[in-house]
Amino acid sequence: MTKKKELTVEEKLRALFDLQLIDSRIDEIKNMRGELPLEVEDLKDEVAGLSKRSEKLQSDLSNIETGIKEKKTAIDNFKDSIKRYTEQQTDVRNNREFNSLTKEIEFQNLEIELAEKHIKEMKASIEFKKTNITETLERLGAKQTHLEHKESELNSIMAETEREEKLLLEKSIEFQENIEERLLMAYTRIRNGVRNGLAVVSIERGASGGSYFTIPPQIQMEIAGRKKIITDEHSGRILVDSALAEEEREKIEALIAKI
Repeated sequence: MTKKKELTVEEKLRALFDLQLIDSRIDEIKNMRGELPLEVEDLKDEVAGLSKRSEKLQSDLSNIETGIKEKKTAIDNFKDSIKRYTEQQTDVRNNREFNSLTKEIEFQNLEIELAEKHIKEMKASIEFKKTNITETLERLGAKQTHLEHKESELNSIMAETEREEKLLLEKSIEFQENIEERLLMAYTRIRNGVRNGLAVVSIERGASGGSYFTIPPQIQMEIAGRKKIITDEHSGRILVDSALAEEEREKIEALIAKI
């Protein structure tokens, strides 16, 4: 394993602040996208759900229409049976046979009434399904249009920032390799523990850029001396003096401009 070059305190502070500037720019790019990636995923899920619902409704409709055809065929069969039984009644030899055929005819008529009732119910169900299909397709169309708009918006932002973000991430890793593990762990811990991701901040107008609490003059002199790493007692952020911060900002801005 290659041993990292031993840095002075000032070099360590510069390296940490440079890393912070790079990571802050990556944060800005991610913030530009905001909730868009999540919105797009949610919309995709909604579109998929509505598509499946539409397919299910269409399948149900098709099954109902098939059911109606089957009932109509059954009615035709019942009518054929009635005709046959009626014709047979003319050839019976006794009342028992006649009454038996009469019961069969009555039964077939009852079957016809039941089938017609089912057809009526299924036709009502068809109208209900068609209304649901229309409403679902309207919602699906609206969601698809909204999804296309959001995807276009996201793709536009991605097209503008994807290359820069990729190169900045590479630079972030490169900068991390020049910082000793102990400091890098502290930087990461602080960064993850604050809302704005600022682990290294400069002194601005006598106050910490992180907590905005005033820094005592003696501490400010020690920070400007760059002889030891000093943290803000209120926020835990690592502090650098404004002159160093300005120098590093110019350097990193020039680096980002070339990307």
